[in-house]
Amino acid sequence: MHPDVSADLAELDATLKTVESVLDLDELVRRIDELEQQAADPELWNNQEHAQSVTSELSHAQTELRRIRDLRQRLEDLPVLYELAEGEEGEAHAAALADADAERTALHIDVEAMEVRTLLSGEYDKREALVNIRSGAGGVDAADWAMMLMRMYVRWAERHKYQVEIYDTSYAEEAGIKSATFAVKAPYAYGTLSVEMGTHRLVRISPFDNQGRRQTSFAEVEVLPVVETTDHIEIPEGEIRVDVYRSSGPGGQSVNTTDSAVRLTHIPTGIVVTCQNEKSQLQNKISAMRVLQAKLLERKRQEERAEMDALKTNEGASWGNQMRSYVLHPYQMVKDLRTNYEVNNPSAVLDGDIDAFIESGIRWRMQEPSQ
Repeated sequence: MHPDVSADLAELDATLKTVESVLDLDELVRRIDELEQQAADPELWNNQEHAQSVTSELSHAQTELRRIRDLRQRLEDLPVLYELAEGEEGEAHAAALADADAERTALHIDVEAMEVRTLLSGEYDKREALVNIRSGAGGVDAADWAMMLMRMYVRWAERHKYQVEIYDTSYAEEAGIKSATFAVKAPYAYGTLSVEMGTHRLVRISPFDNQGRRQTSFAEVEVLPVVETTDHIEIPEGEIRVDVYRSSGPGGQSVNTTDSAVRLTHIPTGIVVTCQNEKSQLQNKISAMRVLQAKLLERKRQEERAEMDALKTNEGASWGNQMRSYVLHPYQMVKDLRTNYEVNNPSAVLDGDIDAFIESGIRWRMQEPSQ
């Protein structure tokens, strides 16, 4: 085996050992055993919310252990692939060597992705994520762009088999959405997606302009940690105004005949939350309260840690505070303006292939103390 290959494999081994140490595989195995015992208890489902939390954590922990063991096995198999290549001659040797090199490159990518997870050590990073998307400057194109962004994050979650629960969608009159709120229900979803917060800019030929002119649109992404019972975010009833109304769909059409949609207004702060996804008014109120608590928790964190103000801006979605640019015309490119990471395949990115952007964002955040 070539010395450069041996050195590279040694570097991979050192990185993987660090990841294994941080993840604490013995503790992970112990936790899986504990969760499996809880999941086997027939009385677990008497409390559905707790049962879903247990099964979700178990599934995530099993996947995590499987991934790290798979990486270790692949690393141990690599020297064998190179030995097999050395035993071949001519074209067979070249083909086997190319296969081994390709697997080594792929393993680098996968080990680095796993390493990024170990960088998520913030107070709320382990939480599920609550994502708010709002259309900004750009009229109907911005509303369409907000819907495209929502689809991008939902597709990303589907790729990872993460559950998504949509709380509210406010449709624009002509096309797209004014805003949407949804939860990504997976451990570390907040820590992972929090680097997506900011203004996203789209440049394309507008499908809504009959003269086919180029249009720049903006949408704002906000990511909050889902509130847990230990957070003690108590909201006195007198501070909330509750309004009910009929849920609406695209084009303003009514999607049900009862006043099941709920709007909560937090009077002291002016924060307004709506939820219309559930058929039951009670369920919508519960979901809306979760969103309101998450927003108030974020507000409390901002007040306690002023340096986090850079993560959440109130300037609105416009030129001044954009963090990523998606260009579909006159050329094809998606570029993160913080990390300078870019790709030339916007269609794949908009279909949920954003892991590389997220990873580079997490690494960037670790290098920026104020972030």
